[in-house]
Amino acid sequence: MAKLALVGATGAVGQEMLKIMEERQFPVDELICLADPKEAGTRVKFRGEDLVVQAADEAVFKKADIAMFAAGTEVSKMLAPLARQHDCVVIDNSYAFRLQDDVPLVVPEVNADDIAQHKGIIANPNCSTILLVVAINPIHQAAGLKRVIVSTYQAVSGAGKAGIYELEAHSQAALDGKEVQPEVFDYPIAFNLIPHIDVFVEEDYTREEMKMVWETRKIMHLPELKVAPTAVRVPVFRSHSESINLETQRPISVEEARQVFSQAPGIIVQDDPANKKYPMPLYSSNRDEVYVGRIRKDISTEQGLAFWISADQIRKGAATNSLQIAEVVIEKNLY
Repeated sequence: MAKLALVGATGAVGQEMLKIMEERQFPVDELICLADPKEAGTRVKFRGEDLVVQAADEAVFKKADIAMFAAGTEVSKMLAPLARQHDCVVIDNSYAFRLQDDVPLVVPEVNADDIAQHKGIIANPNCSTILLVVAINPIHQAAGLKRVIVSTYQAVSGAGKAGIYELEAHSQAALDGKEVQPEVFDYPIAFNLIPHIDVFVEEDYTREEMKMVWETRKIMHLPELKVAPTAVRVPVFRSHSESINLETQRPISVEEARQVFSQAPGIIVQDDPANKKYPMPLYSSNRDEVYVGRIRKDISTEQGLAFWISADQIRKGAATNSLQIAEVVIEKNLY
């Protein structure tokens, strides 16, 4: 059992963490809910009780064993080092520490052993990266990876509650024949696809896309892995999907790949084209598994595999993955 501080308890990911902690019977004997000082005094529900939200400050971390951060990069940069000074293990959902050499970047199905190497901070990867590595690591273990081509179809909830509200408003406006003024996204999102998430960086890839390159290499311990991503925002409320093409070190048949996926942790195979069964965001929402389907040979290369995945990016892509890390910390006493 542990004493846990949850920073960002009133936000979308923080609220999801509270729900999932109840579902998983997370081993916490004291939960301290923290948020912006403006929200201090509000209440959140946990295990049938109302917990009073406190302002996030340094003093609170003296009372906690683990601090879960779900409040954004700037908050993490400011408060995580303070929590670390008080021997409170930080599990951070933001981008703040992901690429630091001394900070493990962890997806438990892939590199749980890295947790033991932490020096006070453990980073939770980008949601799209988490879903990707859960799916491709089993194939790497079986046949080795040479190249990854991935296109994402990312739900608006990846942009927070404001993204959800904007899709709702834009959809109604479009049906009513009214013009809209985009605020969260650069273009109207209803009945549209936007091939642009985050800012453009090197060679006209976006930072969202490059996160998938940098983070996949770090998590899988493959610093030279070739990854070519395209990230697209789609008018779906919840659950990201990804189209993935792999080039492997040795040939792997569709039948072997299907068997590998079926035995891999965190994956549900949903692959029956004849009966129109394949992963879709509507049905992967509110689940923790990565659904894999449309498994087929990549006919453009001799040693290629193509498949499609869908998974809830708020759960497995954020809240659940963080809690899985915390469970390992507690179970193995890695404070």
